[in-house]
Amino acid sequence: MSKEKKVAIIHDWLVTYAGAEKVLEQILNCYPDADIYSLVDHLSDTERGFIKNKSVTTSFIQKLPFSKAKYRNYLMLMPLAIEQFDLSQYDLVISSSHAVAKGVLTGPDQLHICYCHSPIRYAWDLQHQYLVESNMARGLKSFFARWLLHKIRIWDGRTSNGVDYFIANSKFISRRIKKIYRRDSYVVYPSVDTERLSPISENKEEFYVTCSRMVPYKKIDLIVETFTRKFPNKKLIVIGDGPDYSKIKALAGRNVEFLGRAPFDELHQHLASARAFVFAAEEDFGIAPLEAQSCGTPVIALGKGGALETVVGLDSTSPTGVFFPEQSVDALARAVDEFEENAELMTSINCRENALRFSEQLFQSEFKDFVSDKSVIFEDQLICSSERLSNSG
Repeated sequence: MSKEKKVAIIHDWLVTYAGAEKVLEQILNCYPDADIYSLVDHLSDTERGFIKNKSVTTSFIQKLPFSKAKYRNYLMLMPLAIEQFDLSQYDLVISSSHAVAKGVLTGPDQLHICYCHSPIRYAWDLQHQYLVESNMARGLKSFFARWLLHKIRIWDGRTSNGVDYFIANSKFISRRIKKIYRRDSYVVYPSVDTERLSPISENKEEFYVTCSRMVPYKKIDLIVETFTRKFPNKKLIVIGDGPDYSKIKALAGRNVEFLGRAPFDELHQHLASARAFVFAAEEDFGIAPLEAQSCGTPVIALGKGGALETVVGLDSTSPTGVFFPEQSVDALARAVDEFEENAELMTSINCRENALRFSEQLFQSEFKDFVSDKSVIFEDQLICSSERLSNSG
């Protein structure tokens, strides 16, 4: 196309700066003139730097009662809300989706590429885990939740047909996309800020660290319980906050220190100084283990999900961490012991070199190349379609 493409980027919701938002930031670095759409935008003035302080077009959910704190409670309205965005003026639509963003409506002359963090986890294979963790495994609330998630699955499967090309954030999610949507996808790994998150010293201090938003699936309670019960003489530092903060803190022994939400410099200092980073969640990708490795710190991680693609195990000649097979105190405790026995193999250099495979520059290059290649194919298809229509006339 001779004219410059007009680009829209659709993100599920803007309420914090976490893994999906870090990807959004890099997509915006690729397309700085793009317009942003989101179901809600509750970022404070000091949090808007990663979206370049752009204005955001939001949905009607933004104006509903308690949408700032309880936006997730409007799940049943989200499919309707995302479909109300009028994107007809754009040539290229990029959805950054882990919930409903990919369901935006586009026309046959618009290219829609979805960067999929995951199909809606709690509606598909993690439904039963979600219901248990939300105390909705039984009863009338459970029946209503299951009915709602059933409707969401129907809508989610149907709207996958409106995406021209999928990009997955890991091979794990690529398999999930294939299983759920029956669509192929191309993997472009999220990036880590390897320039800001760098090693500080070769000398590690005698503490372990974990960092996360405190919600059930992150399993911070498991990490705290393991160090409290099994390793009372090993110090654990916990960084982050969230709904389960008080409940998790109540489980902790004297060897566990909670720092709450830490500023970047403090987070960097602890990630770089720790003996190891502990990670117990089954994540679609999981940026935190890579941030630790970028600082030269090895990882003790659950051997499932995205961690298997970002942490190099002891079976390698250049390991960066150890895995444990299940989310249990005993399994994590054995992994800590295994780490202690093999700590000298997981060098700061190994960790740093592994993290460099996920640089911001590499993400931007791969993402733009993919979009450019698919744009050429899409435009050729439009030209061929127009010629066929002309010839048939």
